[in-house]
Amino acid sequence: MTAIQPLADHSVIEAALDDGARERWHALRDEVAADPARLGRVFPATARRTGRGPLPGTDGVLLEDAVRVELVALAASRIESDALLDELRELYRYGDSDEKRAVLQVLNGIEAAVEGALDGTDIVLDALRTNDTRLVAAAMGPHSDRLDDDSWRQGVLKCLFTGVLVASVTGLARRADRQLAEMVQRYQREREAAGRDVPLDVQVVLDACAASLENDPDQRQQKDS
Repeated sequence: MTAIQPLADHSVIEAALDDGARERWHALRDEVAADPARLGRVFPATARRTGRGPLPGTDGVLLEDAVRVELVALAASRIESDALLDELRELYRYGDSDEKRAVLQVLNGIEAAVEGALDGTDIVLDALRTNDTRLVAAAMGPHSDRLDDDSWRQGVLKCLFTGVLVASVTGLARRADRQLAEMVQRYQREREAAGRDVPLDVQVVLDACAASLENDPDQRQQKDS
């Protein structure tokens, strides 16, 4: 079984729903609890039945994401990890952008709850091939720790290309390195040569790389040699 950290407490979600939406929400939960295989059917319809928009009492969480993550968490407590990953791949493959984002939030919640429980890097990599800023931002959350170094660096560059704030990137201070600095500097030079504005976050990334170089003797030696 796989534990998933929710985006919001159940009580917060309940408080955000009116009586009708709350009744429909309970029915969806009961349906998935009785038969986790129903997740694929109810997942797309959840937002339509319970509502959309910012979830009061949270920092930037959307109601539609919170209810979907909780539904997956309910199913995850009843099926094996391999079956859950297969289900998430199907939900992502056939979902619209909102549903894909919720799947990525589930992966981030799995990473936060139990390290090593499930590997959805194929889903993360697909999201990073899109130009949907919501998907790119979610893809560079906690589950991006599972990306290899080069894929993670490409993810940081994708944030710069698409205007996703690098504040959403998990592990920037920890994983920034000389190779990332060189990639970002090339990007900066290309923008300047083309007479285009350089995103402010370019300096944020370069500062993180510089700090990493100062704290890592091996990287300093590579730079000096």
